[in-house]
Amino acid sequence: MNVFREYSAGGGLVPPVVKTLLLANAAVYLLLLLTPIDFSVLLGLVPRLVWSKFFIWQLFTYMFLHGGLMHILMNMFILWMFGSDLEREWGSSAFLKYYLICGVGGGLFNVAFQPNSTIPIVGASGAIYGILAAFAITYPNRMIYLYFLIPVPAKYMVIGMAVLEFILSMNPNSHVAHFAHLGGMLVGYLYLKSGLRHGGFGSGIARYFQRKKMERHWREVEKEHRLMEEVDAILDKINRVGYDNLTRHEKKVLEEASNRLAKK
Repeated sequence: MNVFREYSAGGGLVPPVVKTLLLANAAVYLLLLLTPIDFSVLLGLVPRLVWSKFFIWQLFTYMFLHGGLMHILMNMFILWMFGSDLEREWGSSAFLKYYLICGVGGGLFNVAFQPNSTIPIVGASGAIYGILAAFAITYPNRMIYLYFLIPVPAKYMVIGMAVLEFILSMNPNSHVAHFAHLGGMLVGYLYLKSGLRHGGFGSGIARYFQRKKMERHWREVEKEHRLMEEVDAILDKINRVGYDNLTRHEKKVLEEASNRLAKK
């Protein structure tokens, strides 16, 4: 995360869920800093333990642990900057649900792609990358100032980050959880595009199939419209030169149109 220096005018008071997450992450960081025991293996995300010992809780708890001061500061800075507008736009409960879904989804993604890893993964970055994806979808043309200088539309910034994370994930020696970053982005994108944010799983799936049904309907309408335009042109040709002078394709078009009319 140390490559990013985005700036955007968020403004206004910090909304309640963002504030609670900021405080919770800070409290856990300070508490573990003062504790002599290393909880990273127990509360961090260790893919091998999730598979072999069913340490399922780690998919949630790893989001609240951080590997250092700069790690937590950068994640919380992005949470405040980009998450605040999303919470105001969506409402607190919808924002919190999305945050947790992206965090857990990013963790699952990492567990799936590195199932034998015994290195604990810590940090809210899966959820944070999901927030960045949501911000780009919700405010695609809002200008973000990289390094406080270079204006870039949010959608292009996030696409660039996704490409960079994909490239970096190819390095087997990297100690950064790139798969969790990519997973958080992907899960967030699919969640928002499926319409699940506006209802439960069942209603989201129902809306998806309804949308597909409508798309098929309008494709059929458009196809029929083009067919009738072609039929009109062929009928004009028949008036000019007679049916016998039609091409094989034109006769086939008339036959198709006749069959369609017969079925109605």
